[in-house]
Amino acid sequence: MFDIPTRPTCLHHYVEKHAEALQNAALLLGGRPALKQVQSLFETLRTEHSLHGRAGRDVSALHDLLSLAHVHDPSRPEAAYFAALDPASPHVEEICLLADELREAFEEACAGQSPRGNHEEGHK
Repeated sequence: MFDIPTRPTCLHHYVEKHAEALQNAALLLGGRPALKQVQSLFETLRTEHSLHGRAGRDVSALHDLLSLAHVHDPSRPEAAYFAALDPASPHVEEICLLADELREAFEEACAGQSPRGNHEEGHK
């Protein structure tokens, strides 16, 4: 999936292995705009050498989506998508696992830096 001149990180491997599940979760939690953002992240990971900058911010945004960071803000579309989700749905557990695994892969690839920390730096 990734044609990059540097050695792929564990984040690259994670995204490659879970690409379909990440896209499904993004669509479920944020609609087509979120799906397009995830697909853009995949393209960024294919072409950029560093996980800092845009790639890091995109991973952070995906982690925020998967970890439901903005579902309590009624001005955000994620709130409406989350409200329509059945908490007993098997998708909920999968989304939680995806969020945890994404965070772990990013932290391992970036020597302990959390995706949330990278995202916050990009918005200061």
